[in-house]
Amino acid sequence: MANVASEGAAVRRTGAGRAEHVLATLMAAPASADRLRRVLEQALVLAGASFAAVYAPGDDPAVLCLAESVGLPGSLYGLRDGYPADSGAPVAETHRTGRPLWLGPDEVAGRAQGRRTPAPDFSLAALPLAGPDGGSLLAVAERPEGFDAGERAVLELIARAVAVPEPGPADPHEPAADAFSLAMDTGRVEVGDEILRLFGIGRDDFDGKVETLLGLTVPEDLPALMSVVEPDHMSLDERELEFRVRQPSGALRWLRLRGRLVPGGEGQPARLAGTVADATKLRSDVTDVARVQRLAADLATAGTVKDVGHAVVDALRKPLRADRIALAELENDRLVVTVLDPPEPEAWPELWRTEWRGEWPDAPVRAMPALAAALREGRAHIWPAGSALEPGLAGVGPGGLAVLPLPAGGRMAGACLIGWDRPHEFAPDERALLTACAALAGQALRRAHAFDAEHELVGMLQRTLLPHRLPRLPGAKAVARYLPATEGLEVGGDWYDVIPLADNHVAFVIGDVQGHNAGAATLMGQMRTALRAYAAEGHPPDVVAAHANRLLLDMETDLFATCVYVDIDMEQGTALCVRAGHPQPVLRHPDGSTETVQVEGGPPLGVLTRAEYPMTPLKLKPGTVLALTTDGLVESSGTDLDTGMDRLSRDLAAADPAHLGRTADALLAGAHRGDDVALLLVRYDGMAVRPRRESWSVWRFPEAVRHARRFVRRTLRAWELPRDTADTALLVVSELVTNALVHTEGQVRLDLSLVGHRLRIAVTDSSPRGPLKPTSVGWEATGGRGILLVEAVSHAWGTVPVSGGKQVWAELVTDET
Repeated sequence: MANVASEGAAVRRTGAGRAEHVLATLMAAPASADRLRRVLEQALVLAGASFAAVYAPGDDPAVLCLAESVGLPGSLYGLRDGYPADSGAPVAETHRTGRPLWLGPDEVAGRAQGRRTPAPDFSLAALPLAGPDGGSLLAVAERPEGFDAGERAVLELIARAVAVPEPGPADPHEPAADAFSLAMDTGRVEVGDEILRLFGIGRDDFDGKVETLLGLTVPEDLPALMSVVEPDHMSLDERELEFRVRQPSGALRWLRLRGRLVPGGEGQPARLAGTVADATKLRSDVTDVARVQRLAADLATAGTVKDVGHAVVDALRKPLRADRIALAELENDRLVVTVLDPPEPEAWPELWRTEWRGEWPDAPVRAMPALAAALREGRAHIWPAGSALEPGLAGVGPGGLAVLPLPAGGRMAGACLIGWDRPHEFAPDERALLTACAALAGQALRRAHAFDAEHELVGMLQRTLLPHRLPRLPGAKAVARYLPATEGLEVGGDWYDVIPLADNHVAFVIGDVQGHNAGAATLMGQMRTALRAYAAEGHPPDVVAAHANRLLLDMETDLFATCVYVDIDMEQGTALCVRAGHPQPVLRHPDGSTETVQVEGGPPLGVLTRAEYPMTPLKLKPGTVLALTTDGLVESSGTDLDTGMDRLSRDLAAADPAHLGRTADALLAGAHRGDDVALLLVRYDGMAVRPRRESWSVWRFPEAVRHARRFVRRTLRAWELPRDTADTALLVVSELVTNALVHTEGQVRLDLSLVGHRLRIAVTDSSPRGPLKPTSVGWEATGGRGILLVEAVSHAWGTVPVSGGKQVWAELVTDET
């Protein structure tokens, strides 16, 4: 234990000593616009902080304003850009009293602002600044135990070294040499002379427009740069990126932009303020800090576990010149691989291929002593070339192996393996980079795991409300896709359905209930069930929509729903379509051209009491693809509906309709994912064998059954069916027609259809009451045997509701072979 304690003390002394050396170097350098930021970055590298910031009195001394921040966004911890100096916020209390605060998770949660923090189990440190105006240094660690003694010493050194930059020149036309200020409403930009030199423009040649500078940017880098300078994509958190500009000589130069959106005051526009520097010079200076800062920015936007893994790979593989990196989550003493780079199985040891992209070989962790030791101690372990390792690790890094535990919230979230093929010497800066990246990655991995778990739960709940599988269709093929939104974790209201109907009709429905919550999901399930029931009753599409509208109004909910309902006759290739406030269907014709169908439509369901839903007829040729989607695919905050529909039409025209599943995946590839997306594709192929059909209206007079039997005998003779099949059919017709005449009133219709070797007999009447099959029939009974006879001689039989009545049907198989 003494050795362990002395080792820990040595590590702490080394950390504080290194911080003192680095800070002395930074403070001795000439003053620059980014010196405060670079000082704060040491809290990420040397103190294991995930966020660090300086708050200082602004123009109003009664308010402490955020002067600079680094690391993950402060919004993850409920932090604001300003606090009243007399408030109970930690930065305000430290500013007033001059005493540091070291708060654990329970103490943070007990404060007013702590109750609004999304991230759990984090500790907070607030230290007073020594300057004449006061202020506070704020640091966050996503560890319940907070900062240890060595890390506190580092933060105290940083607090003493921090110097809040003096306000810029009063004249906005005289910015610092490397600074700029962009007015977000007009696009006018004030830039320093150094920036103009970097862009290769003289002061007299610059017109003050940001477009002039953007025009010198390499086209491939322009989208990333526009994501910073466009107001819709800019937040109050600082942004950083590198881009290339072309000099007048034709040479390319890498530049690095750092900027923050500054809200405008009363009557003043917001502006983007920051600096631009030569990235080549910056790369040679304190590289581990820049990499950690970039990783922190990437992890701040990483939503899933795979996103975290790819961010870690991007941050470490190239700087460390590693040959392979693996990232795995720790789940109940077992490691589950989430990201492998390179992704090819051949790049990894033979033992790994048996468990490729699954559980770690030779799991559990306790079966791998070297890996277990690294996770138990919670610090990076490095093995040079030729080290004797267990089979699960040997071969990952023949020239050197680093095992990086990923801590988060007092436990291990996972591990990262970094391997080299050639002998690799580890420099001190590389060890510091690994340690800093491990803390950030572990915290991000824990958040992403929780997000993935909750998002999977939301997706599972949604999928239980949707069809488990689509039915096989006569003359058509249908595929459906559903993608839950990645923004937010609430159940959406998108749904789809495929409903087989009588006489080879099929109804295709897609809809969307307003909102993303349990109420919307519940209503979605109710609407899907209602539409299916109304369709099964045999109503035409306009009546189905009108019934659904009336039902939704009767529910007295504040929500409404949109939908498209298409009834396709698979025999004739015709369809009837109704639309209730939903995006239009899109058709892809056999020649590859596409058409957005102009369905007149009506209002959304649940809005108007007397709404009408006119039907639009469609003609489908074999090979036609019908696309129905919800607005999440074609509309977003950055794309209007018309543009999205045009894109859907182009993508559908470019797809191969022979592979409908691939087509669906291709159409979803560019989905915004800010909203749920449902997609239903139908390819109409036409029926290879059309049914033969005949109908007979049964009149109510004494000879009705005999006339019905004569009609059946004549029809089956024309269809050349075997004599035994005809005799059985006559028996079934006698029983069904007699039941309809005796037990119902109104019109009775007899329908015969033949598809292949299957003969279907259907009798429709106006009574909704189905026939009752008696459980037993005595010898003296004079009736009740009809349905039992039908059941005995038929291959299948049943009853379905039709508009205002029912249809009793029976099927006979004419040839079992």
